[in-house]
Amino acid sequence: MQHRACSRWFAVLTIAVVAASFACAQNNAAPSAAKSEGKSEAKITPDAPADSITEGSLKVGGQTIDYRAIAGTLTVGSSDPQDAMIGFDGKYLPDATIDMSAKPEDRPATARLFYAAYFQKNPAKNRPITFLYNGGPGSATMYLHMGAFGPERLVLPQDSVHQEGAPYQIVPNEYSLLDVSDLVFIDAPGTGFSRIYGKDGTKAFYGTDPDAHAFDRFIRRFLSKYDRWNSPKYLFGESYGTTRTAILTNLLQRHLDLNGSIFLSQILSFDSSADDPQGNPGTDNGYFLALPSMAATAWYHHRVPNQPATLEPFLKEVEQFSLGAYATALLQGADLSESQKKEVASKLESYTGVPAAYWTKANLRVSGGEFSKELQSEMGITTGRLDTRYEGPDIDPLSEEAQYDPFGSATSSAYNTAINQYARVTLKYGENLTYKPSAREANGFNWDLKHVPPGMGQGWDDSSVNVMPDLAMAMKRNPKLKVLLMGGYYDLGCTYFGATYEDKHLQIPQSLQSNINYRFFQTGHMVYITTPALKELHDATADFIRNTEDGGK
Repeated sequence: MQHRACSRWFAVLTIAVVAASFACAQNNAAPSAAKSEGKSEAKITPDAPADSITEGSLKVGGQTIDYRAIAGTLTVGSSDPQDAMIGFDGKYLPDATIDMSAKPEDRPATARLFYAAYFQKNPAKNRPITFLYNGGPGSATMYLHMGAFGPERLVLPQDSVHQEGAPYQIVPNEYSLLDVSDLVFIDAPGTGFSRIYGKDGTKAFYGTDPDAHAFDRFIRRFLSKYDRWNSPKYLFGESYGTTRTAILTNLLQRHLDLNGSIFLSQILSFDSSADDPQGNPGTDNGYFLALPSMAATAWYHHRVPNQPATLEPFLKEVEQFSLGAYATALLQGADLSESQKKEVASKLESYTGVPAAYWTKANLRVSGGEFSKELQSEMGITTGRLDTRYEGPDIDPLSEEAQYDPFGSATSSAYNTAINQYARVTLKYGENLTYKPSAREANGFNWDLKHVPPGMGQGWDDSSVNVMPDLAMAMKRNPKLKVLLMGGYYDLGCTYFGATYEDKHLQIPQSLQSNINYRFFQTGHMVYITTPALKELHDATADFIRNTEDGGK
């Protein structure tokens, strides 16, 4: 699955500036030191498959949309100066200062990124364009592509169960975002049909900052190749894709103003994660910010004593308790009296159905994995993580934490099947190529956690990633930038309340808080998994684009 990024152990799993005009960067390249005499020597990578261009039509909201689909690749360098030497055909330019006599594996690292782009035929002038990607890190963008906004979508059971195997239902997507924007789905380096080449290639692209720089270069290249610099521009990231979006929004600010950045199932500060917060003692955010999602989960599974009739008013009460009495109790540490601890534990049981004795034994600190294991443990059931409506049998009844995510097990095979079928048959791309759902499947996958926040020196080493400063910097540099934050209540991977907490603690003037819009749904991490929620997600996103494509005027 894509989303294991939203955890404290995501390391185990998921620069100089190019000129604003790519052509200008090409023309100003340094005199050649290359040893290439002909095109064959100027190759950076093995020949990429030719772009595949197809056409299609679909209806969204009663509107017929005729579109052109392009499935292809763009090659990016591992630094901006190197990137400026690469043509759109994936070959070094004739005057590139690269020693082409070196073996391909000894040349500077490059990444060939696969994308599927959808352009409305005969569009209005300056039609918006949205770049979409999943997270991981190390996940292909098959979820947003085949589950949310592509022209065709996978239909999964609406009752949160593990369905039968193939054939799966793939249908025209009446909730595609093509009604308001052209779309570009991007596979991260080493995922999907994207590939990495050259010396220390994985090191050059597998990391918090290298990954964001690769996407930065890709987007600028794409805008140049397809003459879209003057289009309203949007980013849409999911899960770790939101971490990427925060950095990327700030990186792109050097060259262009985005109209909007959209965050689905957000994680900006990994100190907010419910995954293994016990590994970061003294930081209790992961506990009290997860409580509302735990309460929502207990409500869904009818584990809340004297259960309220409706969810959202109940969650408002839990949120107040989380930031109030619960956070206060945790922050007291060893000074918390036994009577106070007992009182808080009793309240926690009333919200989650997990016995007060368990909360007390855990010193009031229960991780997401522990909760998923404990909630229905007497029935031998493990509760889902990314979508807690899902459940499955315990693997080990005596384990301390959940040992798998029933949601991932129920959905990942279907998405992998859908993207392979759709790419090869409909897009007519991928012959003789393997589609890699995750880069983590490769030997030696290692994600470099280090991140250099804006204004910090290169020596900065933050093992607990926090990209809130990046988003804050971008919003201050572009006060017109709008942000849309969305998520699901039944998500223990990237909790909705943790995401809200992050955005309300951005280091921005109070006036800029009005640039952030919030929308949450009664679903899990992948909001679009059920059709009614997909419609709501489409409508919220489409409204956001319509309201901001002219700068919000």
